[in-house]
Amino acid sequence: MSRVRNRLPNFLTDRPAKLPVSTLADFYREEFLKHQRCLQQQREYFSEQAICGVERALQRVISDLEHLSEKADADEVMARLLREFDVVTGLSAWSDPLKVH
Repeated sequence: MSRVRNRLPNFLTDRPAKLPVSTLADFYREEFLKHQRCLQQQREYFSEQAICGVERALQRVISDLEHLSEKADADEVMARLLREFDVVTGLSAWSDPLKVH
């Protein structure tokens, strides 16, 4: 007798379209480059061997971003990698004074 109706507009129930791989890769590239710049600013606090190892890892990830972004679990992979680099750089603890309210 009574029919259940979905009262939510379509735009609330439709899943967002997946970002193009190039857009996703560009976003993550910028995030990894931020870690690279942060590492350079802290160079005096690390051994040359540690700096070189992290730089090699960052370069490898940056060069493989297009391939990594195509994976079904790209967001999880990238998040894990960013967290691992953050352990070294501490970038997430830094705040931009222009963005603090």
